[in-house]
Amino acid sequence: MSFSRIRGTGGYLPERIITNHDLERMVDTSDQWIRERTGISERHIAAEGELCSDLAAAAARRALTAAAFTGRDIDLVVLATSTPDQIFPSTACLLQERLDIPRNVIAFDIAAACCGFIYALDVADRFIRTGGARRALVIGAETFSRILNWQDRATCVLFGDGAGAVVLEAAEEPGVLATRLHADGRQAALLNVPWGVSQGYDRLTDNSGKITMRGNEVFKVAVRTMGRLVNETLQANNLSREEVDWLVPHQANIRIMTALARKIGFPMERVIVTADRHANTSAASVPLALDVAVRDGRIQRGQLLLLEAFGAGFTWGSALVRY
Repeated sequence: MSFSRIRGTGGYLPERIITNHDLERMVDTSDQWIRERTGISERHIAAEGELCSDLAAAAARRALTAAAFTGRDIDLVVLATSTPDQIFPSTACLLQERLDIPRNVIAFDIAAACCGFIYALDVADRFIRTGGARRALVIGAETFSRILNWQDRATCVLFGDGAGAVVLEAAEEPGVLATRLHADGRQAALLNVPWGVSQGYDRLTDNSGKITMRGNEVFKVAVRTMGRLVNETLQANNLSREEVDWLVPHQANIRIMTALARKIGFPMERVIVTADRHANTSAASVPLALDVAVRDGRIQRGQLLLLEAFGAGFTWGSALVRY
């Protein structure tokens, strides 16, 4: 059995930016209200005709370049998204063709909402550990702007579009030290898109295909659940908070991250935060935050990272990574 390590990271954000001041002209809200409750100042929105696969391809190419690989070196593609290009084929398969990845590789999508990248990282790590793959492209990519109700001020201010990617490679020493995944479908009503293809298009109304969320309840569950998850992850690996160099959380909003840091006794100066500029990019948020911190020099080789996310389902998970 071998291990997997992160060889390279990449990220991509669409060019179009919507600021809080732009939203003031769209819904009954204000820059001050949004900043105080979420910490978000702007978000990137995919252009007309710009698809999930376009964002994913751009992030993947940057990760491949950082790893000094090409698509021909990859033998596994795992892509996390809740907003795929098509019902089928998977966006991972569409990406395989665009990146000139060999035709005999494994490629598939994972749907675990905002926790999708952590789920995808876990799956790719298991493939590599058991010899099923040598080099994996793991991506989180979302075009959440396509499932937002832009008249709902409770949700439209929270989300943005983007993609993040990592290249995993088999290694003699572990890079991905441990992962932990959980789910609880009993609370699905708190955060969901209440329409799906199998319900039939005759049941699709103007807003039934849009995100609905009971924000206060989600906030409470997220902070409580993620606090337990962080403690569970550290205890399972006989580690203390002081040994973790960086916490890379899902970028839901600043209040959740601040409450989580306070709950687990982790200083905010060691928490990677990008929500102010990216908003919540769902499955893309953790790999985007990771890539930003790698490229600006905060995250260095050899440091210990704790990645964690919480999403609709509910799904939640963590990854302990020696970068």
